[in-house]
Amino acid sequence: MAAVTGQHVADFLGGGADTNLVALAGNHASVVTNMCRAYTRGVGFADGEPNEEIASVIVTATARLVANPEQLPTDVGAVSIRGGFNGFNLAERFVLNRYRRLAL
Repeated sequence: MAAVTGQHVADFLGGGADTNLVALAGNHASVVTNMCRAYTRGVGFADGEPNEEIASVIVTATARLVANPEQLPTDVGAVSIRGGFNGFNLAERFVLNRYRRLAL
């Protein structure tokens, strides 16, 4: 698969027509891609591009980061938003751990 773009993430969030969301997601997608590459030590990437499984992790993790980019808790009436991206979730780690190289 090609590199994950802001358009991929915005489409996943249902806001593919929002150019501001696409731009924000693009900035965050490159950061999350680098985190995934570091976590797997490059395994699962061919010519710098993630395979489909790792690309899915990049999309879902980036979506969480984009949903609350300030990473600050927010209260609006009865609705509370806490955190956002606190690292990879369990499902994402299951995928990434398939490619992770452990030190000997």
